[in-house]
Amino acid sequence: MDAPTLTPDGGRLVVGTSRPDFRTDGYTGQLWVMPTDGSSPPRRLTQGYRDSGAQLSPDGTTVAFLRSPAPGTDSRTPSAPQLVLIPLDGGEGRIVTDRRLGVTGFAWSPDSRWITFSSPEPEPGRYGTVAGVGPGQEDPRLVTGPDHRQNGEGYTADKRPRLFEIEVPDPNGEPVFAAVGRLAESQDSKAGPPAVPAARPLTEGERAASDPVYAADSRHVFFATTPEMGFGQSLRTAVAVVEARRGTAEMPRPAGSGAPAEPDAGPVRLVAGGTEVRVGFGSPCVSGNGEWLYLLGQDLGESGLEFVASNGAVYALPAADAVREATPGWDRPAAGLQPRLLTDPAAMGYAGPLRPSGQDQVLALGASRGRTVLVQVSHHGNPEVLVDQHGEVTGACEAGGTVAVSSTSAVSPGRVGIQHRGSGLQELFDPNAAWRADLPPVAGLEREYGGPGDPGDPRPDQPAVHGWVFLPEGPGPHPVILNIHGGPYAQYTWSWFDETQVLVAAGYAVVMCNPRGADGYGADHGASIQGRLGTVDHQDIIAFLDGALEEFGPEGSGQLDASRIGIQGGSYGGYMTAWITAHDHRFTAAIVERGYLDPVSALGSSDIGWFFSEQYMGSDLEQMRQQSPMHHVDRVRTPTLVIHSEEDLRCPIEHAQRYYQALWAQGVEAELLIFPGEDHELSRSGTPWHRRARFDHILRWWDRHLARQVTDQ
Repeated sequence: MDAPTLTPDGGRLVVGTSRPDFRTDGYTGQLWVMPTDGSSPPRRLTQGYRDSGAQLSPDGTTVAFLRSPAPGTDSRTPSAPQLVLIPLDGGEGRIVTDRRLGVTGFAWSPDSRWITFSSPEPEPGRYGTVAGVGPGQEDPRLVTGPDHRQNGEGYTADKRPRLFEIEVPDPNGEPVFAAVGRLAESQDSKAGPPAVPAARPLTEGERAASDPVYAADSRHVFFATTPEMGFGQSLRTAVAVVEARRGTAEMPRPAGSGAPAEPDAGPVRLVAGGTEVRVGFGSPCVSGNGEWLYLLGQDLGESGLEFVASNGAVYALPAADAVREATPGWDRPAAGLQPRLLTDPAAMGYAGPLRPSGQDQVLALGASRGRTVLVQVSHHGNPEVLVDQHGEVTGACEAGGTVAVSSTSAVSPGRVGIQHRGSGLQELFDPNAAWRADLPPVAGLEREYGGPGDPGDPRPDQPAVHGWVFLPEGPGPHPVILNIHGGPYAQYTWSWFDETQVLVAAGYAVVMCNPRGADGYGADHGASIQGRLGTVDHQDIIAFLDGALEEFGPEGSGQLDASRIGIQGGSYGGYMTAWITAHDHRFTAAIVERGYLDPVSALGSSDIGWFFSEQYMGSDLEQMRQQSPMHHVDRVRTPTLVIHSEEDLRCPIEHAQRYYQALWAQGVEAELLIFPGEDHELSRSGTPWHRRARFDHILRWWDRHLARQVTDQ
């Protein structure tokens, strides 16, 4: 479920939903509108194949959103989302962009007259810009730096996102359709206005530009960018500002009066961050009264690469100063522009996008002990948690004193509601209610095992490890699957997790935890594995498993079968699964999925390898090798299913191929399952048929190695 958007009075809410669709082997979803007092049920507002990212205009009359056509649609770029406008009270949606690679984000001006959007701009000759020149016939790419590819996107430097601006068309104006025949090629004025509003570029293509937001004057646009030109050398980001219109065409024109004069955009000027600044800034947000510019900042150290457990924090500076004092150049901003730190990055990490709240505050999302909470921050600091529940807040907005929240919970993958002070979250809409009634999800049992006060733990440095145990129906003993999350700076949460629900429904108990290195427990906890992966994180994972077996195993309640234990994980979880099975032979079988299995080869093959391996494992190659599961694969005796995607750039498929080959060569029972056309996000956003096939193979593997053993016995 998307983040919600509200009318200015807070009386109505619009939100987008998404679901897998096996008919099209894709994801479909529409926008829904509903009153926030619950006086009438939600109503479907749009009928597109995939409509998402709704934002109401500041005057409350029009909804802007992104629409992706259905797979197989006769379009030059079938999957590219375009910007669409629709009246809130209903009507036909009007497509207002025709970008070859689609629109990635947008923002309304406060006066509701303009929209700035970000869109990847392909280099000439690439991505179908020249008829008959396909990917295999394009010119060669010259790479001059390490940051040139990204998982899910492929090459990035030849299609950097730029900012463009359109004037919002008159909603009561005459519909305009694309010219055909003689007028399609004509430059004559008889051809009339274009089918979509003219999009004026606000930025050039030498730096990426995203996350636009207007200043209160509806003229200046703040946005996130990269201070370094070309291929990146660091992880630094910055916030800049551009004056969208320095020329004419400020006054409304009568419909049919022709194209507007071409106003010039001003130069791009630096507001916060830079090539000589430790903190990278992004997610700009202007307060409701226009006085404050809020930012998210992350301290990346002198190198610009020190990202490990470097939590995002909320900063602020006066918006008028940001416009007035921003200067050209990318090394550092003007001396008078010093964003003020408002939250403690050592205690909690914050994520965006930031959203205005009230006149001068901002809403942010914070990670905390298996939850994502909604926090309100003022320009004085004073963060206040507004929503804290067993689940995750995924998006929020505030208008007219109403706080709307999209969230997940232990039993729902997506719902929207209104937060009331003192009485909690009032649910308005849960599109999953029907199937949940037929197949009720299983909630996990929250546990902490270990800790310095645990007399049964011989390891004096063992901290308490937080996690969950999921038990199937029936008395057991149930076979056990130890599941390990990715990241490593991520967290398992209270939220509904399809993987856990599938395994529990099939009769497996699931044990999962947040070991040292995970997010949500402070920066020190997250950084504690730096330079020593496979040590304290391994220790914590096994301590939690041992604690679960002690409570629920043969010497406890008898619900867990200590003789039938599987282990699985993806990405860093795949790394840890491969690492643990090389050092602990108690496991009946394993699944290593999209694993980061060789940090040495990843230095050049992974999209993040140029900084990730060194930051987590050190710069000494021998030290890095000792932390590599590939280096220890000769110790593995556990039957292992290796799952990987062909187009995974985060953990390249050569990791899986080499790991599988090594297992096979030394006589370990192993299988390699490869998904064509998928990348690192297969389990989360792969095609529905592939995601179902993945579950089929996972259950087949566990049925062979865990479930059937009880029948054989």
